[in-house]
Amino acid sequence: MKMLINVPETVVPDALRGMAAAHPELNVDVERRVIVRRDAPVAGKVGLVSGGGSGHEPLHGGFVGPGMLDAACPGEVFTSPVPDQMVRAAAAVDSGAGVLFVVKNYTGDVLNFNMAAELAEDEGVQVASVLVNDDVAVTDSTHTAGRRGTGATLFVEKIAGAAAEAGAPLERVEAVARRVNAASRSFGVALSACATPAKGGPTFDLPPGELELGVGIHGEPGRERRAMMTSGEIADYAVHAVLEDLRPTGPVLVLVNGAGGTPLLELYGFAGEVHRVLRERGVAVARTLVGNYVTSLDMAGASVTLCRADDELLRWWDAPVRTPALRWGC
Repeated sequence: MKMLINVPETVVPDALRGMAAAHPELNVDVERRVIVRRDAPVAGKVGLVSGGGSGHEPLHGGFVGPGMLDAACPGEVFTSPVPDQMVRAAAAVDSGAGVLFVVKNYTGDVLNFNMAAELAEDEGVQVASVLVNDDVAVTDSTHTAGRRGTGATLFVEKIAGAAAEAGAPLERVEAVARRVNAASRSFGVALSACATPAKGGPTFDLPPGELELGVGIHGEPGRERRAMMTSGEIADYAVHAVLEDLRPTGPVLVLVNGAGGTPLLELYGFAGEVHRVLRERGVAVARTLVGNYVTSLDMAGASVTLCRADDELLRWWDAPVRTPALRWGC
């Protein structure tokens, strides 16, 4: 399988060097693998730090900047970053107001962020953590105990990031992040397997003409495999799965997220079908975001994330943000 890389062993540092060249507003430490907004630490501001395996770009490094994350820690492809990265990131963004870790629910991420929180606190940094576990497809999976963390990570980082940018204290930023996670649910579908640089080919077998309903962002098995369905049929299935668990009584934020290998032409068509299903179910849409934000390398497919949105969360969602992958109001 052809890939636009040098050698598999240098994929992550090569990408970080390119990110540094493209985004001088960020401090990118290629050797230590930490991405920090250039003006950090911001006086009196809670620092937001997240991270995870590479291969899900723009998550998380693409969300570093005013109004969102203060720092991100990229691990190897589909592999958690190590505690030293997280401790270094926390120290770089701590202004004395504390740091919030945003952690997707994968075993390696949880263990390493927990260890990093203890080490950072030993160095005098106050740390709180929020666990993102929004995927309704399966309860336990290859890499998790409990639900996987997927598209709601973007909602948590954006909304909690806005609260932190406005000067909210750590306890308040943590509470907002937890509320967003509790109000969000996701469901993903794979039309093809993804290929990692190390393997050089598909990471799992998905025969032509079939799709995986409820796939994880690392290609973990979902609920079932079926013969290929239309965009409308997939939207019916995915939105139904989310609504049966979320049961919103008011408007929702909608994220129609590409897995990395699906063109925007198809994603916008799918977004129209998602809106159709929500309309048929009597669910009002407050805001919609469409694009490749929480990806799985070159996987073809998409996910739907819904978040129950009240006036406060919408205010934080609409607040200005300026990052490589998400920006408005600036």
